[in-house]
Amino acid sequence: MSGHNTLRSANTARNIEWLDGTPPLSLSFRGNELAGEVGEACNVLKKLERARLGLKGSRDTVEHLAEELADVIICCDLIAMDMGINLNKAVSDKFNATSEKVGLATRLFL
Repeated sequence: MSGHNTLRSANTARNIEWLDGTPPLSLSFRGNELAGEVGEACNVLKKLERARLGLKGSRDTVEHLAEELADVIICCDLIAMDMGINLNKAVSDKFNATSEKVGLATRLFL
């Protein structure tokens, strides 16, 4: 088993392994993949909320939500990887810009 200490380095390595010589995936594929994962996370949220409200229907778990949210983050990093975006910097910059815009002192340093 090969080890990596960042999501980006693991995504890069696994992407090479996964594609195994096939052409790179398109941005539309990556976008649809992300939309699918967000949809799965939202479906878990719906079931958790259904349970909270005491409504009839299927249930889900916070552990499953954690898995689906992880898939969303992984997909976001794959898109950023394909586009040459440093996602850590982008997240930090956006977080800090929003804090500054609304007058909050909290900053993120990644």
